[in-house]
Amino acid sequence: MYTRSAIFEGRILRGREEEFYRAVEDRLMPAWRQMLHALDVRVYRPVRQDENTPEVFMVQEIDYPSLNAIDEALASPRREAAAVAHQSIMHLYEGRHYHFVYQKLNTDVSGGQS
Repeated sequence: MYTRSAIFEGRILRGREEEFYRAVEDRLMPAWRQMLHALDVRVYRPVRQDENTPEVFMVQEIDYPSLNAIDEALASPRREAAAVAHQSIMHLYEGRHYHFVYQKLNTDVSGGQS
């Protein structure tokens, strides 16, 4: 499995935080859930962070079955709907967002012991 993650760095405009997260729930989540081949969508609102780290106000993750599925999703017309939804909230924050694609590692956290 592969996860494409968006890191939103910067800050939500003062006093607009709840409006921002409500708009994410109402506008972005439905568009992200409709992405071609999307298996699961998660959004995180940070509540704590280490000192001297970038200000991150949201992290989004979408799981896909393969790298090819991500490429197809990004080329799909459904991505345009997500871009339009994103444009509708950009006035609520200052900053940027960028993406990472992760591959889930199948590690045995028990150390192989029963």
